[in-house]
Amino acid sequence: MSKIIMGIKLMERMKTAGKFQELLSEYGCDIRTRLGLHAASSHTCSPNGIIILEFIEDADAAAAEFEKKVSEIAEVAIQKMVF
Repeated sequence: MSKIIMGIKLMERMKTAGKFQELLSEYGCDIRTRLGLHAASSHTCSPNGIIILEFIEDADAAAAEFEKKVSEIAEVAIQKMVF
């Protein structure tokens, strides 16, 4: 069984957050864990964000589809770890 951890750096997150959230919901049954990070303070909010996803075991096809769709909606940098 393979386990995929995907890190996504989402640029201009304020413009793409809605579409990205739709994809998270669409693939919600294939994603076990998700964590979103962005720099924020009382004066500023970062335009970029980092999302870490843990896909369920043997969700290789779903992870590949998710990665392709994310790349189509936003400027992203994606890194994966496969165990």
